[in-house]
Amino acid sequence: MKNKLIIVLGLLLTVTGAQAAENQSGSLPNINDDPRTLRWAGCGITKKAFMKELASEYEKIYGVHFVLEGGGATKGIRRVKDRSVNIGGSCRSKIAGAAEERFVRMTPVAWDALVVMVHKDNPASNISLKQVKDLYEGKISNWKELGGNDAPIELLIRKGKISGVGSTLRQLVWGNPEQEFKGSAEYPSSGPLEKAVVENPNAIGVSGISSARKRDVKLLALEGKTPDYENIKSGHYLLYRPLYVTYMTRNNPRLKEIKRFISFALSKKGREIIRAQGVVPYLDAIALTTKQKEQRRTVRELQEQRATKGETAGS
Repeated sequence: MKNKLIIVLGLLLTVTGAQAAENQSGSLPNINDDPRTLRWAGCGITKKAFMKELASEYEKIYGVHFVLEGGGATKGIRRVKDRSVNIGGSCRSKIAGAAEERFVRMTPVAWDALVVMVHKDNPASNISLKQVKDLYEGKISNWKELGGNDAPIELLIRKGKISGVGSTLRQLVWGNPEQEFKGSAEYPSSGPLEKAVVENPNAIGVSGISSARKRDVKLLALEGKTPDYENIKSGHYLLYRPLYVTYMTRNNPRLKEIKRFISFALSKKGREIIRAQGVVPYLDAIALTTKQKEQRRTVRELQEQRATKGETAGS
């Protein structure tokens, strides 16, 4: 209990701390006219994971209404930075060196898992990490190789390399943010990609469990582990990442309200709401932060081993 209290206080301090180096030039967009409204933008996965429910309950308690807009993790960071919204949500961390994301504060609120989705009638049931890599590298092209029918695989991927799902997948599986994916079709956000898997018997794609579980799709086990609540919370399911609330600090007239909302999300009541959606609250599984660091280190080591073997074979 003492350790959890320390963690809670630490998270709340990230909300209250001022960002002294923040750029103060330029006037703020007119998003603060209504003191009883907060505008939120971010990834659809975060929106479906907890934002709708948290915002609804917060309005009942405090009378503050949220206007929610999806569109992706990048929007959840950069629209906060350019102050076109008050608050945002992201399923990826900031990109180091990206000016569009500098000084944005990010407080983790929940845990999400990356899941492999297929059509509900697909006979495949399990996939290994190696098969995931081979699939995205174009080395697997027929469903027979994954326990399915004799049919071509149509891999659906997110456009660009900095989407929440795309960047996390590259980091966790390849340890390389520039890894190229060889997909059959690209989609601008997770929602359209998920819908395409629902409709296409030969499709396969990756999304966040928080939104994918609400679609009429089949979720494959990964290395024999299903992406259920307990496996995610314990870290037995390998691909997981934090879901963040994003915001600016300095010169933000809505900061007090944002701080109160984040405190609510981290509170006992907020965590109950998040759990009710089948999502793991961040404070319920703090140990995952250490596990994820270990996982990323393992991925890097495997990449180095592969590179060394390649050099040896070529010499």
